[in-house]
Parts: sequence; C-alpha cells; structure tokens
Amino acid sequence: MTTCTNAVLHPWLKRELGEVLAAMPAPSAGPDAGRRAAWERWQQDLTIVVTLPADPPPLRMLLVLDNLAGHKTPELVCWLFAHGVMPLYTPVGGSWLNMAESLQRILKRRALDGQHPTDTGQIIAWLEAAARHWDAAPTPFRWGGRRAARRRRQRERHRIGGSGACTRLPVSMRGVPNYGNGQAT
Repeated sequence: MTTCTNAVLHPWLKRELGEVLAAMPAPSAGPDAGRRAAWERWQQDLTIVVTLPADPPPLRMLLVLDNLAGHKTPELVCWLFAHGVMPLYTPVGGSWLNMAESLQRILKRRALDGQHPTDTGQIIAWLEAAARHWDAAPTPFRWGGRRAARRRRQRERHRIGGSGACTRLPVSMRGVPNYGNGQAT
C-alpha cells in the first residue's frame, strides 16, 4: 500500500509502536517529578508545545513524524502520550531536508539505477532491499567529504567567464578598459 487514510494508518501505527514498546525493557520506576521533567525537556525549544497530561507516564520513546495534520489529531497524540511516546514533528523547511534528501538520493541510486520497475510494489521492495543491504554493512556518511573538497578547489581556481582560463587571484573588474563594445567608459 502506498497511500492510506488516517483510519487505516493510525491503527497500523499503534500496532507497530505497541510491538516496539513491548520489546523494550520496562521503564524504571522513577519519581513523578522526574518523569514530568523528562517530557518537558523535550518540549523546551519546540515552537508548538503540546499540553502534557497531569501525570505523564515514563517517557519511553521519541517518535519523529512529518508535519501532516493527521499526525496531530488529539486521538493519536493522546494515545502516544498514554504509552510514553513523545511525538516530535519535523520542521516544514530547513537544512535537515538536505540531509534526508541526500540519503534518499543514495538509496534511490543504489536500488533503482539500471532497473525498469513495472509497479510500485517493485520500487518499494527494491528500496527496502537496498536499505537492508546498507544497514548490514553501513558506509560512513560524511558531510563536506570529497565532493565538497572538489567544489572548494574549483572555487579557488577563480574561473574567468566560460574560457576555462584560471587565475591565482580574483580578477578585479574596476579600472578595466572597455574595448570594442561601443559604450563609453
């Protein structure tokens, strides 16, 4: 399934989260004040702060969701809070998108280059297989690696127009005589 309504998504999400929470170690029995402080710490710098229950359960998981309205329904948010899950919503725009899109581009290239899928099921299966393969032997992901070094070296060469000529220092255009273009200098 590639799309679904909240009536389908929310029960599935609750079931999946329930399984994950059941597999986690039981929360420690800490004082109520410490539990509330843990929830409040994660809400500290949020632009939209959700009202916490009067007696929140131990915080067990942070769940990052996109900013769809369906992920913010009172019914879903109350269920998450009751189970010790703090929803954190991604910003609508920001530099994190560049990171996510870079990873998506890598997965897409590894899964789909040279392939000719005939339906969405194949695309999903190939992307999942590529992600499982990458997870089995992850390669380091470095921001500012070789590609950034190439771009920096390119900028340092100070190309002049489209000629391919390079200078060791930037060329100042002030005081350059204007030859042959018919305009007075």
